[in-house]
Amino acid sequence: MVIAFTKLKMEDKAAYYFNMINPIEHSNTKEKADKYKIEPYVIPADIYGSQNLLGRGGWSWYTGSSSWYYIAGIENILGLKIENQNFSLNPCVPKEWEEYLIQYKFGKSIYNIKVKNINKTNEVQKMIFNNQQIKEKRVKLIDNGKINDIEITI
Repeated sequence: MVIAFTKLKMEDKAAYYFNMINPIEHSNTKEKADKYKIEPYVIPADIYGSQNLLGRGGWSWYTGSSSWYYIAGIENILGLKIENQNFSLNPCVPKEWEEYLIQYKFGKSIYNIKVKNINKTNEVQKMIFNNQQIKEKRVKLIDNGKINDIEITI
């Protein structure tokens, strides 16, 4: 559902439901953790709804669900796309986000990616790679063993 909302460009709903299923949101206080009763760093297959188990997580470490959660957050909301060693961005972030950071490791290289949400359009307006503006709005990743900076304006 989160991925579907990003495809429909409904960024607020995508972020809302992403946070709703985030396990840390179910265990960020002692009271919530006592009710949830499973690890705050894994995605459960279900949350029980019956009276005595209401809010308790079940089937933790369920295969596949954490992978889809990762894809929903990293690829679809934040917009990180890596294809054929090329980095590009296709975000679907809420308009109230001012900026966000991604750190991506490629071989022995680190890519520090800073996204400034100035225009609130979720469309890449400008991309700067190591202090040089990139017109094609994608960066060929290289394993140069260095820290590389990408600044993006959306």
